[in-house]
Amino acid sequence: MNKITILWVDDEIDLLKPHILFLENKNYAVISCLSGREALEELKEKHVDIVFLDENMPGISGLETLNEIKATHSSLPVVMITKSEEELIMEEAIGSKIADYLIKPVNPNQILLSLKKNLDHSRLISERTTANYQQEFRKIATDLSMVDSWEEWAELYKKLIYWELRLEGIEDSGMFEILESQKTEANRHFGKFIDNNYASWFHDKEAPVMSHTLFGQLIKPELKDRKTLLVVIDNLRYDQWLTFEDTLNAYYRKRKEIPYFSILPTATQYARNSIFSGLTPLDMEKKHPQWWKNDIEEGGKNLYEAEFFESQLKRSGLDLKWEYHKISSLKQGKHLAQNFRSQKDNDLTVIVYNFVDMLSHSKTEMDVVKELAANDKAYRSLTLSWFKNSPLLDIIQQAQVMGLKLILTTDHGTINVKQPSKVIGDKETSLNLRYKTGKSLTYEEKDVLEAKDPKKIYLPSINVSSSFIFAKNDLFFAYPNNYNHYVSYYRNTYQHGGISLEEMIIPFVVLEPK
Repeated sequence: MNKITILWVDDEIDLLKPHILFLENKNYAVISCLSGREALEELKEKHVDIVFLDENMPGISGLETLNEIKATHSSLPVVMITKSEEELIMEEAIGSKIADYLIKPVNPNQILLSLKKNLDHSRLISERTTANYQQEFRKIATDLSMVDSWEEWAELYKKLIYWELRLEGIEDSGMFEILESQKTEANRHFGKFIDNNYASWFHDKEAPVMSHTLFGQLIKPELKDRKTLLVVIDNLRYDQWLTFEDTLNAYYRKRKEIPYFSILPTATQYARNSIFSGLTPLDMEKKHPQWWKNDIEEGGKNLYEAEFFESQLKRSGLDLKWEYHKISSLKQGKHLAQNFRSQKDNDLTVIVYNFVDMLSHSKTEMDVVKELAANDKAYRSLTLSWFKNSPLLDIIQQAQVMGLKLILTTDHGTINVKQPSKVIGDKETSLNLRYKTGKSLTYEEKDVLEAKDPKKIYLPSINVSSSFIFAKNDLFFAYPNNYNHYVSYYRNTYQHGGISLEEMIIPFVVLEPK
């Protein structure tokens, strides 16, 4: 194995001989230089792994040398060493992307720590993360056999996400595969839990916050003390929220994060209409038949969210100045961002942003997106890239300047489906891959939660004999006709409508402007 090579640049290099001997005894190779110019010449000829660079030298300064090194070796870590504690010099060095900053006199252990931090960082983190997850694995396995409340499921799911995000950054694919199998096992248990408990939530005072109770229980109490921007990002999973939380931290401080549960089906026309109406789908059909459409009816299913919301506000007794915006394209997003100052007098501005849902569907339909979002890690990365470059972030930045409270949430999540489950229905059976509603459905009972009487879970029936079935785990429904083609086309795509931790347990976040 090749030694790690250090280039140490200091006009008083002779005084550092004990440090160099210490490093050589630790099996590092050290090349020493007396000036920045000499160092630049060495870099033309030799490969080095890291540079220790004195800031105050005759000839070209340490900062000038740093800039020239970065111009030709942008990824080479440079540790700045200086006698000065001047803030300006620190800021200039940090702005030039130094790897570390040490104040003279330095001792050998400081140097060793800096080396390990910059060169062994990934390996050390990988080893520690793997060891920590191995310890946690047994605890999660025990919890899985004992968890018996929605609160415990929400905590367990967040714990699984935590480890997934930590393990995805290390090189031990074996550990990641173990976590994936643990998530699969968790969804199997979660499906049974929902089967046994979901119907009772509509009558239980100890039920979790659900789509139709979200406004009354969590949003309404937040509207009393500050003008508010409510953003509903369609189809946003908990792990996706966590990936762009850091981006928001520059502008907003998180005050509250509460996991809540999407109703079934975990699909936009049911869950998001329930959020804005404050009603179950069954009650929407009864009270607002002019706005509600069942699956097989013609026309858009989410065209009346503003009307639903206005009706809910009236029932709630809230007298607010508010506006509603639905963003389904880049052009619409840019237009709202350019004119967002016009919202400054509103008590509440509501934005529904559809990008993540479109990303999910385009993965099914477009080969290029299938490659870009091949797995959950890539799917998260693509979501983060979108958010960082989206008009939505521009809008949120403006909201912070305007002093608006920010509430960020979603209507449901999504899951990467892997295994088909055969289903047979008539021509009026709904088309969704994770749930079906219709009459005379034939299916594998072990694969689904069945609602033979939809009214018990507050869903409308298309006709008297209609029922609902919801796919569990990572299953998707496939018809026997043209089965192999259908399975090949939809396997490893992101779908929603069924029962999984990813689809049902979703984020509600309240943030205050910094």
